[in-house]
Amino acid sequence: MGIAAEPLITGKVDCIAPAGPGGGWDFTCRSIGRLLNNFSNGEITVQTLNMPGAGGGVGFAHMITKRRNDSKVLAAASTATTARLAQNQFPGMNSGMVRWVGAIGTDPGIIAVNRESEIDSLATLIKKLKEDPSSVTFAGASAIGGWDHLKILMTAHSAGVSDLKRIKYLSYNNGGTAVTQVVGGHIDVLVGVASSSKGFIESGDLRPLAVLGHSHLSPPLDNIPTSFELGLDVEASNWRGFYMPKEVSEEEYQWWVSNLKAASQTDEWKRTMVQNGLEPFSLFGEEFDQFVNKQVESLANISKEIGIIK
Repeated sequence: MGIAAEPLITGKVDCIAPAGPGGGWDFTCRSIGRLLNNFSNGEITVQTLNMPGAGGGVGFAHMITKRRNDSKVLAAASTATTARLAQNQFPGMNSGMVRWVGAIGTDPGIIAVNRESEIDSLATLIKKLKEDPSSVTFAGASAIGGWDHLKILMTAHSAGVSDLKRIKYLSYNNGGTAVTQVVGGHIDVLVGVASSSKGFIESGDLRPLAVLGHSHLSPPLDNIPTSFELGLDVEASNWRGFYMPKEVSEEEYQWWVSNLKAASQTDEWKRTMVQNGLEPFSLFGEEFDQFVNKQVESLANISKEIGIIK
């Protein structure tokens, strides 16, 4: 198994993780780095460049200004990227200024409580929020108005909870910290992702109320109800993918699309997904580009509706 056709791109490639080490974008770059290295039989060596700042904005700006036509650079992205673009948090920049290459997996959104919580179901949680939106405190890993915060606002909005601005949300700098706050009983409800909750759900420390989407998680967590089964139209999974500079040639862009696609279909990547609690999600090239632009638009509408942006 190796790189298709003539290796158009060889040697050292940069993968920009627009955040510090240890987070989701860092994981995306490092795992795709190992994958592409093996897949190309060593023809490609990917090095991860951590470029934290402005919630991904520093990396996005670097791509647009410094690497405009460089075909040997990718940047990790996720739904957090589209949420920030939707809220104009990268001033003067938009999703059309880069080329969206593909998504290689997703981390479904999840709502969970600790094992002692009196909140025994999503219905109970919604009932409490309807009675008093400020009666429950949520913990997540994104900033106020960011993706984890949006997940609970979208869920409450879909359930008909009014006065969404009164919902209490505390932001932690990573998913692990948010999980331990809820497991320790300091915060009522976790709004997070399946990957960082998985071990705690399996050990019984966390009790999941719902997966935010259409699909069940893979076994052994396949018995958690989905938001759609519970009557809420909420799809909130955190895809993992890549963009590259706008001015690369069509040939270089298509080369990355086809090779990322092929690498993401290997057994090695499937194993990596299972180990890290990711679920299958693959969209590449033009289809992915359209998906991103549509998501930016819908998140902008939601953000307006819940009063995060004007």
